Amino acid sequence: MEFFAIFSGILALAFALYLIREILKFSQGSEKMKEIGRYIHAGAVAFLKREVRAMVPILGIIAILLGFFISFKEAFTFLIGVMLSLLAGYIGMQISTRANVRSAQAASESLAKTFKVAFSGGTVMGMTVVGLGLLGLVGIYLLFDDPELLIGYAFGSSLTALFLRVGGGIYTKSADVGADLVGKVESGIPEDDPRNPAVIADAVGDNVGDIAGMGSDLFESYVSAIIATIVLGIAAGIHNGVALPLALASAGIICSIVGSFFVKVSKKTAQQNFSEQTEEVSKAMNRGVIIANLLMVGAAFFLVRRLCASLDLFWAVAAGLVAGFLIGKATEFYTSHKYKPVLNIARSSETGASTNIIEGLSQGMISTIVPVVSVAAAIVIAYYFGGLYGIAISSVGILVVLGLNLSIDSYGPIVDNAAGIAEMSGMPKEVRFRADALDSVGNTTAAIGKGFAIGSAALASLAWLVVFFEKADLHNVVLLDPKVIAGLFIGALLPFVFSAFALKAVGRGGFEIIKEVRRQFEEIPGLREGRANPDYEKCVDITTKRAIKEMLVPGLIVILTPVFAGFVLGLVGLGALLTGALVCGFLLAVMMANAGGAWDNAKKYIESGYLGGKGSLAHKAAIVGDTVGDPFKDTAGPSLNILIKLIGKVALVSVPFLVMFL
Repeated sequence: MEFFAIFSGILALAFALYLIREILKFSQGSEKMKEIGRYIHAGAVAFLKREVRAMVPILGIIAILLGFFISFKEAFTFLIGVMLSLLAGYIGMQISTRANVRSAQAASESLAKTFKVAFSGGTVMGMTVVGLGLLGLVGIYLLFDDPELLIGYAFGSSLTALFLRVGGGIYTKSADVGADLVGKVESGIPEDDPRNPAVIADAVGDNVGDIAGMGSDLFESYVSAIIATIVLGIAAGIHNGVALPLALASAGIICSIVGSFFVKVSKKTAQQNFSEQTEEVSKAMNRGVIIANLLMVGAAFFLVRRLCASLDLFWAVAAGLVAGFLIGKATEFYTSHKYKPVLNIARSSETGASTNIIEGLSQGMISTIVPVVSVAAAIVIAYYFGGLYGIAISSVGILVVLGLNLSIDSYGPIVDNAAGIAEMSGMPKEVRFRADALDSVGNTTAAIGKGFAIGSAALASLAWLVVFFEKADLHNVVLLDPKVIAGLFIGALLPFVFSAFALKAVGRGGFEIIKEVRRQFEEIPGLREGRANPDYEKCVDITTKRAIKEMLVPGLIVILTPVFAGFVLGLVGLGALLTGALVCGFLLAVMMANAGGAWDNAKKYIESGYLGGKGSLAHKAAIVGDTVGDPFKDTAGPSLNILIKLIGKVALVSVPFLVMFL
């Protein structure tokens, strides 16, 4: 099965390369559009370079410690995980910052062509993540023939995801909050107006947060789920315990590629109104996802039947697949303007920002029901049919069609950028109409992607929790042990502390951007009237520096807390801490992501002409709600994925140290 995995990984990268060549054939449009595209591209690359420079000392120290205390092979695989995760994010961001301007130009011709360019750009990200992730994993396994070394690979990808996800989230929302509050609320200028000095930083943020950040997050979930399953399979002596997750991941890549061919929009959309166009695009995406999942169910049945003594593990895989699908549908229900939750938030905006925020928080809280019940059901079903290994294989099940799911998610920031470029370059109204229709769907797909990322993170983290308990030999834990109770409380506390630092970072970054935008409006003659150009680079530079600075404290919390807790509470207390952080972090992440997505789409609903449209009191209240929701859904919520996944790996890697001293 290793060679099947190599073939599938190469196939994914070859498909991504083919799509890159196709994307680059499309026109970039006018000189103004090219100039805006260059600004966005340069800002994104500059951020990634600075972030890598900030990461190198920390990663270097950790690699040296791993080499000294565990093995140099472990340090080597750790660095491979770092480099491949960075490479996946870099490739995805390079293509997204080229596909955005081409999507904007394609919008001058047809919605179908615009969708093709944007979705192809997203598919490059999806295929790069699964291709590099699987090839790196199999390469290490074949090179060393020691599955324990894969833990270093997973640890490296986790730390990279921490920096890219948290740093990117702080960047994107600092710029977004600053641009919205001064631009739309104070100055009354439209979103993505070229007069706003923060508008380029906002566009850059979509790429560093929702492309590079999301890609590294799901790269980590993908390889972590497979590695945890392999390690548990060997520990439990499962027949073909290594071959099955590799075979499922390989089949998932092929199913994702096949499903992507069904994600097409017909040319008849040219005669449709806004709602009909968004419905057509949503149907195209749902069609691809359903086909890929159905193919994967068939493939899983065949592979389990071929590799295992019984079909029991098929039901564990199916439980993960169904849980992922249900989480996506629940997220769509709570974040799409087609359904009551978002419409209720929009109506509540008519009485002010306070009622908008109260309604949004309540919808976010109640939206946790389906994801939590889905994951809980998947855990029970998987354990019933496959024991602890079944839980791990169900985490692979939720991620096997990641290639397509991430493609759809990455499409969102590309069309968001395209709509912004169309506005900034002064393209005709019908062009912006098409771009806005795709952007509206992109908001929902982005929300669904975040829900999927959180659900998959929960199952992947649970798999690593099982690995930790096995490695630490914790088989008889007493719930009423004071160390266990203390660990649970501290673990439940961590997501709140982590979220607080992330939100405060956005607040501080947004404050600096607001001051800079106000300064430019006051000091640059003719800027408000559009007779002068703003200093875009200044806002990009401020946001980059702030994001790099602010991500260090949350990072240290994740890395140091498990080690410190292990020394104070012992291995049993550390296991309880991981459990508390997983449960609380999962709930809080779902609540924040869904509330933020609902606030965003409530604002978009009003902007499309309902409840008074742009400039109305309801619109101003919705902007405030959206500004609160932005760091919820794009910074704190997604960053909790990294928290619940990374602390498990830090704890697992720390076990040899802790055993030496305890």
